[in-house]
Amino acid sequence: MKKIILALSASLCLIIAHAQTPDNIIKQRTINVNGHSELEITPDEIYVQIELREYNKKNGDKVDIETIRNQFLTAIKSMNIADTDVVVQGYSGWDGNYWWYQKNKKKNPDMKAGITYEVKVKTVDDMDKLVDKLDDEATQNFYISRTSHSNMDSIKRELKIKALKNAREEAVYLASAFGDNVGQALTINDPNEGNNYPRPIMFKAMAADANQSAPMNVDFKKIKIQYDVNVVFELK
Repeated sequence: MKKIILALSASLCLIIAHAQTPDNIIKQRTINVNGHSELEITPDEIYVQIELREYNKKNGDKVDIETIRNQFLTAIKSMNIADTDVVVQGYSGWDGNYWWYQKNKKKNPDMKAGITYEVKVKTVDDMDKLVDKLDDEATQNFYISRTSHSNMDSIKRELKIKALKNAREEAVYLASAFGDNVGQALTINDPNEGNNYPRPIMFKAMAADANQSAPMNVDFKKIKIQYDVNVVFELK
């Protein structure tokens, strides 16, 4: 009796192994397509790097970094910019970092200390107001380091879905040429995002004087976001 059971088990294993041979998998008919989606949006998060540094007045007196920092933060607060939208990026000095400066400023009173902030604004008008606040001797440099959008995560999710739908549309289009139908997706490669953050236009066109309106309404350059996905579908 045991020999019969063993013989049946061996036969069953042989049948299962035959059903899972590579030849049967290769014979499965599939179609491999790419899906694409893209969108251009106007950024509403503009990150500005601002470098402030100590300077000497005409009478030779130095304006120290603490005074400059307080004046800067007061000016930023007057623009109703949230505290969370202003961060310190670093300290610097002509001859070393801020901490080295603090240690040696009594030995070298002529050394200038600096501080760098990152400020987030939302519109070109906000940028114009910020530039006006920075028109002083303490400001050494400022520039837009990056731009983004407050709803970037949801926008990316929508684009991923559109890329997948585009892949299926492409599969149906190609399969119809042979009279085939597209079945379920067998494999889906997670979309790889290809975000392009171009350097935006820094300012609007400014009027020649206060009584003259601006000749153009220029906004920040749009952000282009795109996704490409590869999907394998079965053919019926």
